[in-house]
Formats: sequence, structure tokens, C-alpha cells
Amino acid sequence: MTTIQLVGAILFACALVHTFAAKGFEVLAERHPRHEGLFHLLGEVEVVFGFWAFVLLVAMALIVGPGAAVDYAESRQYTEPLFVFVVMVIAASRPVLDAVRALLGTVARLVPIRTEVALAWLGLGLVPLTGSLITEPAAMTLAAMMLAPQVFRPGIPEPLKYGALGVLFVNVSIGGTLSSYAAPPVLMVAGTWGWDSAYMLTHFGWRAAVAVLINASVVIFLLRKHLAPATAEAALPVPLKVSAIHLAFLAAVVLLAHHPVLFLGLFLLFLGFTQAYQRHQDPLILKEGLLVGFFLAGLVVLGGMQQWWLQPIISSLSPTALFFGALGLTAITDNAALTYLGSLISGLSEHAKYMLVAGAVAGGGLTVIANAPNPAGAALLRRGFNDESIGALGLLAGALGPTIVAAILFLM
Repeated sequence: MTTIQLVGAILFACALVHTFAAKGFEVLAERHPRHEGLFHLLGEVEVVFGFWAFVLLVAMALIVGPGAAVDYAESRQYTEPLFVFVVMVIAASRPVLDAVRALLGTVARLVPIRTEVALAWLGLGLVPLTGSLITEPAAMTLAAMMLAPQVFRPGIPEPLKYGALGVLFVNVSIGGTLSSYAAPPVLMVAGTWGWDSAYMLTHFGWRAAVAVLINASVVIFLLRKHLAPATAEAALPVPLKVSAIHLAFLAAVVLLAHHPVLFLGLFLLFLGFTQAYQRHQDPLILKEGLLVGFFLAGLVVLGGMQQWWLQPIISSLSPTALFFGALGLTAITDNAALTYLGSLISGLSEHAKYMLVAGAVAGGGLTVIANAPNPAGAALLRRGFNDESIGALGLLAGALGPTIVAAILFLM
């Protein structure tokens, strides 16, 4: 352990404490109106890890020199934060949302239950499973935008909102395991360990699908009395050609998810297209997307300094202990970082590999930082909660039930 590694671990712990105490900054903003803006900024969960990442780089510059700090920052891989930002903005655009709502509305009307109940169930059950096709960040964005006006709104009891949020986060985390390219923790190991989509579907996918359906059904049963038909918005319908072009942009970005130069170029073309046809658009969620990207980039910078203590823990555990260890560690670090560290360990048995990934994805809903798409869901849904912020303990409580269901299915 070097001095800078110790500093990195301490600052990572500070970021975790800050995440759990984010609501407290809103109280400070009310008590100290002179610095209200600063406290509101520090109370944004999406700002936390980016803020402490800058503190780390400043500390690194003072301890080992500015050049080393710059070299470390430039050595990190920022493809995932960039991709999440781009796919959030495109997936939340009005033509894409209208197309998805129309499709799910048709399905909901065919189901022999109230349409609003069916729509909420599809948002928490079916949409997370599509993450295996369109990637988890895109599925999270679509599900959050669909559920916001129906579930995360005034009139719904706060505990039920946290229950629905926990189900959404857990279902998205495990719903991407039906393929080998859509879930970040799976992507980190698939190439190294030779796991293709057929392997994922037979070992993880069917278990994940059953858990997703159970979780969605339970929370919708609890919510059913509070769900009401969504109010129709007076807006001109989006032409089919415009929706098709937006969906084509989304598909192209998903296909080029590992090539930031290309998908950023496509994103610039997308922005130009939305400017050319503004009458068919709602305001893009650029601010929310940028905040989520900032959060994930900060997690990349801070997380890169934690390998020295995380990897020995992972390598020392038996397969069953590895499952529960990964599930627990996921609550305090990104699950993709855990599986990446596991991929660096030689000699892991197939059983141990399975247990590591299963634990990492099962625990992906426990906190905002547990899974890369979670900050996107939090940014889009926090306005539906009291004080327009999501409490870390409330999310943890809401995610415990669906996490247990996922864990049982993966341990079968």
C-alpha cells in the first residue's frame, strides 16, 4: 500500500459517506441561505463521485506531482460514462418514448387487467429485460421515463415508491444477463472467460427472467390501488419517419457502444436532426445525462485506486462466500469494477466465476453506485420523491426484497 493508495481509499470512503448523507446538504441549504447554491450542488447524488474524484486528483498532484495526476486521469477508460450519457439522451427523446409507449399500450390493452396496472407491470418487468438487447442504460432510461408519471408522482405512498425503485434497479441489473454484451459486469468478463450469449441465457438468463417477473408482480400488486390512468397530453403525433430515424440512431449507438469516437459523432448528427425538426421534440435531457456521465466518470477515477484492497478479498473467498461477498461489495462499488478485478485473477473455477458474476448482478440495485445505469434512473426519477432527492437508506430498504429473490434464483 502506497501513500496515494491510502489517500484514494480514504477519499472513496468519504464519497460513500457523502452519498448516504446527500439529503443532509438540503437541510444545510435551508439553514445557510447565503451558501444555498453550493449546498444544493453537493446534495445532488450525481455530483458526489465527480467531486471527490477532483479531490483525489488534487491530492495526487500534491503528493506525487501534477504529471502523475494527469497521467492517471488520462489512463482511465471513460467509454461507459460517455455511452450512458449519449444513450440516455437519445432513448429519452420524445419520438423514441412515443414509439415505445404506443407499443406497450397496445400490449397492455390485450391483457385482461386494468390498462394502467398492465402498463406499470410492463415498465417494471418487460422493459428491464429488453436491456439484454438495447443495453441496460437504454432500458433504464425508457423504464424510468415511462414510470415517472404513473408510479413516481404525488399521491403514491413514499415506501411504495422506494419499493418500485428498488425493483426497477434490481430488475435492470439482472435483466441484462440474457446476453453477453448488454450488462457492464458481464461485458467485463465475457471475452476473457469465453462466455457467449448462449452461455448467458442458459446459466443466467432464465433465472434472471423469473426473478424479474416475480419482483415486478409483487410490487405492482402492492401498488395496484394507487395506479390511475395517465392523463393524456395534448401534443401533435410524431410522424412515423421521425420516430424511425430516432430509433435508428438509438440502434446505431447501441451497436457502436464500444467505439466512443463513432457514437459521439452519431450523437452530434442526432443533435443536428433534433434542431432541424424541433416541432417534433421535447427538451432533451442533456443536464440529467451530463450529471450521470459526471457521476460515472468520477466513479471510474476513484474506483481505479481501490484494486489493491478489493482484489485480495475476491481472490481469497470460496465460491459461496464469493457470491455473498460480491453481493455485499456491490453496494459500495460498481459491480462492473468487481467482475473486472475477478477477470484478472488466474485459476478461478467455473463455479467461482459464476458465483462472482451472479452476486455482482444480484446486488446491483442496493445503492445508486452499485450498477452503472442506476444514476440514470435516479436522475430521472428523483423529482417524484420528497425533497426531490432519493434517500440511500430508502433505496436500500426498497431493494432488499427483490435482491433476495434474485439471489435465491441464482443460487438454485
